[in-house]
Amino acid sequence: MVLDVWKSIKRKEIAPLYLLFGNEPFLINETKRLIVEHALNEEELDFNLSQFDLEEIPVEKALEEAETLPFMGEKRVVFLHNPVFLTTEKSKSKVEHQIASLERYIQNPAPYSVIVLSAPYEKLDERKKITKELKRRAVVVETKKLNEQELKSWVHDKVRAAGKKMDEEALRTLLELAGTNLMLLNSEVDKMLLYIGQDDIITKETVELLVSKSLEQNVFTLVELVIQRRISESVSMLQDLLNQNEEPIKILSIMAGQLRLLYQVKELANQGYGQQRIATLLKVHPFRIKLALEKVKEFKTDELLYLMNQLADADYKMKTGGMDKALLLELLFLKLSK
Repeated sequence: MVLDVWKSIKRKEIAPLYLLFGNEPFLINETKRLIVEHALNEEELDFNLSQFDLEEIPVEKALEEAETLPFMGEKRVVFLHNPVFLTTEKSKSKVEHQIASLERYIQNPAPYSVIVLSAPYEKLDERKKITKELKRRAVVVETKKLNEQELKSWVHDKVRAAGKKMDEEALRTLLELAGTNLMLLNSEVDKMLLYIGQDDIITKETVELLVSKSLEQNVFTLVELVIQRRISESVSMLQDLLNQNEEPIKILSIMAGQLRLLYQVKELANQGYGQQRIATLLKVHPFRIKLALEKVKEFKTDELLYLMNQLADADYKMKTGGMDKALLLELLFLKLSK
C-alpha cells in the first residue's frame, strides 16, 4: 500500500528500484517528492538528481546516469518517466529502447542509485518479461484511488506530521465537504493547519468555517432542498451558485448525475448489494456510495424518477430553446414545488 511505502521512505529505508504506476497523479508526485526529500540533501539536487522522458531518450542512455557515481553525496536519484514499453499502448515516439539493458540493470542495480520508473498508466502489460521482473524486484506503488480508511489515515498522518490532531467528526465533515480529490484535500488541510496556528486540534467548526463546499456537494444539498419542497431555500442557493458564475447547464447536469446515483444506489441496495459491491458496479468511490446510502432512505423511488424526468426535460429545453437558462432552472424549481 502506498502509505506503507511512504512510511518506509520517511525512515530512510530507500530501495534501489521503484515502479510507480496508476491514474492518481497526486500519489505519484507525492511519492517522488518523498524519495527526493529523504534520499538527497538540498545542496545535492543540482548534481545527483536526473530526470529522463523515455518517449524522448532511450532507456539505456538513462541507465548510464544511474551507473555513474554520485557527486559529493551518497545517493543519485534517477527518474524515468513514461515507460510506455511496460504497457500495451503504442508509443507515438520513434525512440527505440534496448529493453535488455534494463533487464540486466534490475538484476544488479547500482547500490548508490535510486531508479524510479514513473508510469502514469492505469494498467501495465503483465505478460511482458520486463514488467514481471520489475514487479518482482522493485518496490511497486500502485497509485489507485484511496478508500475511505486510507484517506483518513493519509489526512491523520499529514496533520500529525505538523504536530497537530484532527478529531473524527472533523475528518468526516472534511470528506463530505471537499470530496475525495487528494489534491484538493491536501490544499484544504494546509489551509486549516495555517489557520489554527498554535492550537493543537482541527475541529469540525474549523472545517465548516474554512473548507469550501465542492460544486458537487452544493448541488447535492440543492437536490435535498428540492425534494423536501424547501423551494425558497433552493432558489436562494441556486442564486448563490449563479452569482459564483456557475453555469446553469452544469448545475443541471450535476443534479441529474446526483439523482441518477441516488436512484441506482437505492435500487441496488434494495436488491441486497452492499456498499463495496455497489461502488464496484457503478465505478464510484466507496465513500460517495456510503453517503448516498445514508441519504436514499429519505427519498422515494417514484420521487427520484419524477425528478430525473423533469431534469431531462429541462436539459432538452436548455439545449434547444432560446429561453434564459438561469430562469429556466428557477421555473423548474417552482414547478417541482407543486
